[in-house]
Amino acid sequence: MRRYLLDNATWLGAGVLLTFLSSFGQTFFISIFAGEIRAEFGLGHGAWGGLYTLGTTLSAIVMIWTGGLTDIFRVRVLGPAVLTGLALAALAMALNTWLLLLPVVIFLLRLLGQGMSTHLAAVAMARWFTVTRGKALSIASIGYAIGEALLPLIFVAAMVYLDWRWLWIVAAGMTALGIPVLMRLLREERTPQSLASESSAIGMQGRHWSRRDALFNPLFWFMVPAVLAPSAFITAFFFHQVYFAEVKGWQHIQLVALFPVFTGVSLLSMFAAGWALDKWGTARIMPFYQLPMAVGFVVLGMTESISGATIGLVFLGLTVGANSTLPSAFWAEFYGTRHIGAIKALAAAVMVLGSAIGPGLTGVLIDLGIPLSIQFFWIGLFFVLVCSLVWVGISRARRDL
Repeated sequence: MRRYLLDNATWLGAGVLLTFLSSFGQTFFISIFAGEIRAEFGLGHGAWGGLYTLGTTLSAIVMIWTGGLTDIFRVRVLGPAVLTGLALAALAMALNTWLLLLPVVIFLLRLLGQGMSTHLAAVAMARWFTVTRGKALSIASIGYAIGEALLPLIFVAAMVYLDWRWLWIVAAGMTALGIPVLMRLLREERTPQSLASESSAIGMQGRHWSRRDALFNPLFWFMVPAVLAPSAFITAFFFHQVYFAEVKGWQHIQLVALFPVFTGVSLLSMFAAGWALDKWGTARIMPFYQLPMAVGFVVLGMTESISGATIGLVFLGLTVGANSTLPSAFWAEFYGTRHIGAIKALAAAVMVLGSAIGPGLTGVLIDLGIPLSIQFFWIGLFFVLVCSLVWVGISRARRDL
């Protein structure tokens, strides 16, 4: 492992950097400032959620086109451009005083942060590494885990001393500092030996699939719920964390204190999933890895204790960690790598769309009098259905591998 890290440090480091800086467009970071943003612009919970859903949905639509750029431009060209845009979007959040521009700022943060930065990292790892694809994807995802574990704590603590707008300027500065680092890491972009052999990175039926071919392939549509569901409902959980703690009778800080446990389990699961897919491939694992999330939501819905919430978050973390690695490897394994950027752009758009649907759907149901505890039970059952669909789709497609 040490030799592997040393030999591939620059390319793996680029992946870690991209996933870490994506934090500034992720829900777990933006939601830190929800109270300040609502107060600044005079928004209620519903209006803020609606604007957030609007901006995120638009970013999902645009991702279908921008994600395909990874098949045209190298990461060393596209990466600095994406980070420049993300830094400017963070700066716009700091400086904007117009309500009409708020959805535009959200759109840019979501597109360039959650969307393109994570997409670039995943496509790069899937394309650059073949035999150790799972390991590379796992290592690159560490950046996201670090951001999720540290940035909320750091920025919430800093809000005691600095106005929230200054903290967005700090975020913009951190992103800008990442641009020359990324350029230095990718002075020589990796060209894996596997690409020298046309057959070593092909997908089903011994060929490279285009995005159009994938869209007309049934397996893609069997996989859509599996891409959408984790993003939708994990985002919903974090988005409604304050309300969830209130209805359970906990202090918010008690719930937040469990998040490092969630992140730690996610990291362990991420590396375990990377090892497993390098050993067995994604076909054997994909139908089952979301079952822990089904258990986690049911436990969170039923429990009234913090210890029960800890167990629920452990189960959620098992799926979230594996989800950082398995889907990206799946698209490369089943559809080949030549058009992986365009194909995964569709998947990324579905993922981003899920993160827009989840908070909005659960919020509407809360307003209709259906508490999160009941919703979480049905969400758990939905994940069982998702796993069944994936099993059917992959069972039909495996013979073509």
